[in-house]
Amino acid sequence: MNLLYDIYNSIYSAFNIPIGEFWKVTLTTGKLVGYFGVILFSGRWIIQMGASQVSGKPVLPRLFWYMSMSGSIFLLLYFIFGKNDSVGILSNLFPFAVAFYNLTLDYKHRKRAANGE
Repeated sequence: MNLLYDIYNSIYSAFNIPIGEFWKVTLTTGKLVGYFGVILFSGRWIIQMGASQVSGKPVLPRLFWYMSMSGSIFLLLYFIFGKNDSVGILSNLFPFAVAFYNLTLDYKHRKRAANGE
């Protein structure tokens, strides 16, 4: 148990290294991880909109689900080690699980289609 506590504290310390200030907001390594997660999680809608425009109908490309999972992971890291916020943790676990499930369905569907089923 002490080893897990030491690992958590090491990561927590690394997430709270100040990098500088930007518009009176103190940037830390953890905030950069969180911002990257927000960019991925929000940017997936731009990908979805572009794919729908190209196909002429609403579609969710595979990249949408990859960005959902990646954004959720980065946001989970931020909320676990940067903020230690249980609400943020719970609110990002569900989208990760849904994206993982949908990717699994997509892979199964493509495998069946490739086998002619």
